[in-house]
Amino acid sequence: MGVRLMVVDDHRLLAEALASALKLRGHRVLAAAAPAAGAAELVVNRAPEVCLLGTATPAEPGAFDPVVRIKRDRPQVAVVVLGPVPSPRGIAAAFAAGASGYVRHDERIEGVERAMMKARAGEAAVAPQLLQGAFTELLNPAAQPDDEGQRLLQMLTPREVEVLVRVAEGEDTRLIAAGMGIAPSTARTHVQRVLMKLGVGSRLEAAALAARTGLLDRAASPLHRPV
Repeated sequence: MGVRLMVVDDHRLLAEALASALKLRGHRVLAAAAPAAGAAELVVNRAPEVCLLGTATPAEPGAFDPVVRIKRDRPQVAVVVLGPVPSPRGIAAAFAAGASGYVRHDERIEGVERAMMKARAGEAAVAPQLLQGAFTELLNPAAQPDDEGQRLLQMLTPREVEVLVRVAEGEDTRLIAAGMGIAPSTARTHVQRVLMKLGVGSRLEAAALAARTGLLDRAASPLHRPV
């Protein structure tokens, strides 16, 4: 059974493309391409089953204020956030505001659809490793990066560190290649080596591990910047 939903995002092309793809899969899209700043009022008025809410800055203060408003006035609406690879604190903030899920902007349409269905059913629609990282951040807000981050960083070459940072920022293979001035095939090889060395199976897991262990903070140090 299709989901009655709304897609709201400041990036009009992204919102319209996602809405079109979901319509083709049998879902009823009530609205798309609405500016995120006016998302809450629009969602409250239209009352969809699920709202896909885009944000480019999940760590910014107030990023999830629309979620708070929607859940206050329309608690039955399940909100799934669409955004870049977040920090654990970003995930925690989304759920604390009342979101039912968090999906990366570059997720496949099947993944977005699964998240919608889970959210409508009252389940948490987020990758387990991201949720675990969020809980760790909430329970240990003052925790400092431990030696695990340093150990992992020492396993990577400076080039691979740059690749990991770009992966954590949500860049796909094409953007990584363009930013580093290398061929897409070379960028893909670097990504695979990073995943293998970190012992993870996906880019999302690599980003979550890097954030959780403080690896990204260490990578930003001048001592570890690629030359």
